[in-house]
Amino acid sequence: MSTRTLISPAQLARPRGKALYWVTFAVVVGGFTLVFLGPLYWMISSGLKDTQEVIQTPPTLVPGSFEPENYARAWDVMDLATLLFNTLYYAFGALAFQLVLDVAAAYSLSKLRPVLGKAILGMMLATLMIPAAVLVVPQYLTVLDVPVIERNLLNTPWAIWLPSVTNAFNIFLLKRFFDSIPKELLDAASMDGASPTRTLWSIVLPISRPILGVVSIFAIVGVWKDFLWPMLTLPDPAMQTLNVGIYSLSNGVPVNVLIAALTIASVPTLLIFLVFQRNIMSGLTAGGLKG
Repeated sequence: MSTRTLISPAQLARPRGKALYWVTFAVVVGGFTLVFLGPLYWMISSGLKDTQEVIQTPPTLVPGSFEPENYARAWDVMDLATLLFNTLYYAFGALAFQLVLDVAAAYSLSKLRPVLGKAILGMMLATLMIPAAVLVVPQYLTVLDVPVIERNLLNTPWAIWLPSVTNAFNIFLLKRFFDSIPKELLDAASMDGASPTRTLWSIVLPISRPILGVVSIFAIVGVWKDFLWPMLTLPDPAMQTLNVGIYSLSNGVPVNVLIAALTIASVPTLLIFLVFQRNIMSGLTAGGLKG
């Protein structure tokens, strides 16, 4: 059975059809490239310009002035080293909690099948329909005075870590992957005397590396790009994340130096995507073992 396409193979074989195809392809790819990479190029190039050239109208496509020292000034003036360390600390702490607790929740829902497991999963997924802004006030009041233990978590890493643990989307991704693991494999491990915990550690996790990689990337990027929540819960300048710290220190900083700081803040997440883009796609589409 032949595959149906917008242009038939006969038309594509003709010189006119082939030329039309490649022109359309180039226009579409070029348009999307311009839309997505245009702002990125503007940000990087503006960090290399002097102050007058950055604010002039119309803007210059290629920097007429070349001041790479703006990036060094941004690093020193805004103390980006401290802000970067804080952000990495919060991001990898959130990653550790998510890997432990979300994996345990997904494994329980998928393989241990607790009572009312489907209802619990349904309520988890229902939370994805709630706008994040609606939850800001209840979460803030919670970390301001945590019930039972009556502790104030403001200006502590726990204010970032605890809300990030309950990630329904990551639990759903993990459960979907665990569902695809053949039941016969786990039954064989059980017959050999392996406990559910040992089965999870020795069998399930090693074959779940693709989806664990995706969840790890989502956890790190989620903390890295967040702005509103760290701004509310980390008012101490010494505890702030990269995005909040740049915003707090932006007063009186030349606009070209500020743009250079924003460029530096964007580099880690861009590198993560460029390096792990194949892992992201393979993890999202991965199944379990195929018998």
